Amino acid sequence: MRLSFARPVVGRLAPSPTGAQHLGNARTYLIAWLAARAAGGRVILRIEDIDSPRVKAWAVQQAIDDLRWLGLDWDEGPDIGGPNGPYVQTERQEYYRRFFRELSDRNLVYPCTCSRSDIAAASAPHADQEGPVYPGTCRHRSSRDQENLAAGSFSWRFRLTTESDSYFDHGAGQQSRSPAADLGDFVICKADGTPSYQMAVVLDDAAMGVTQVVRGNDLIPSTFRQRALIRAWGLPIPEYLHLPLVIGPDGRRLAKRHGDTRLSILRENSVPPERLIGFLAWSAGLREFPGPATAQSLLDSFEPTKLHSRPFVLHPAHWDWLLAPSGKVAPGWFETPTNGGTTP
Repeated sequence: MRLSFARPVVGRLAPSPTGAQHLGNARTYLIAWLAARAAGGRVILRIEDIDSPRVKAWAVQQAIDDLRWLGLDWDEGPDIGGPNGPYVQTERQEYYRRFFRELSDRNLVYPCTCSRSDIAAASAPHADQEGPVYPGTCRHRSSRDQENLAAGSFSWRFRLTTESDSYFDHGAGQQSRSPAADLGDFVICKADGTPSYQMAVVLDDAAMGVTQVVRGNDLIPSTFRQRALIRAWGLPIPEYLHLPLVIGPDGRRLAKRHGDTRLSILRENSVPPERLIGFLAWSAGLREFPGPATAQSLLDSFEPTKLHSRPFVLHPAHWDWLLAPSGKVAPGWFETPTNGGTTP
């Protein structure tokens, strides 16, 4: 069954230019594009560069080149413009500040002087590998208490309510949390006044009319934080589809320790994009065989219910096959995985 919405579908591709895009990123972009286009929706490209210390200037254009190489397109973005720009987060600072002032006036945020070590010492370890839950040390403060604190000595935290939250995820199923108890008050604005990812993504999605959010399931906890902000501002709530991650043979999320899986490497080696698209579709459960395909060719048969519910294990043999001049499938690993992974 297709994703259904009571309003026109608007999806988004949101690369973060903190480095090169890799195979795991590509799989998420492909599913996000398919989910929107299969529903007859629009796609927005947004550059999420709010994490400025880690941003690489060259990575913005490389991400755009990678997406176009994959055969993905968009209706609005930094390269083609559109009615909801700018499409680069660092160019939207005044917009964020305006909404932050509203929260401050309503005392829904407070200055927090706790360091990471302070929080770790006062809290128990957190599930989801997110670190310790904030214990509420500075929660007694009001937004006006910033006047008594030195500039740069604090960050701003959002004051969560004790209400529980639940939503249906089109990828991960029914999700329920008590955000205050399970996640704790979270940083909404950094010490230097820069908005956090949680704040920026909520406001950008609302301003750009995004109705459909597709991303990795490691961000499910962030979804509850973002839903709390959405309700505080009275904004429309998008629908969510969280995907299982691509992981290495060691069971950990795909990273440099698993080898170089940059998309730019495939492009530099003249690998046909159809080979990667077919492989990604197979790895996600959309095809029974990793033969060549284009993103466009997958639209008619795309169904979210086909997507695997467990992580996909990327083995060295998979990457070697992608890079091989012939691209022939090696026996022993091309069978449709029953658990979202494979064993070469």
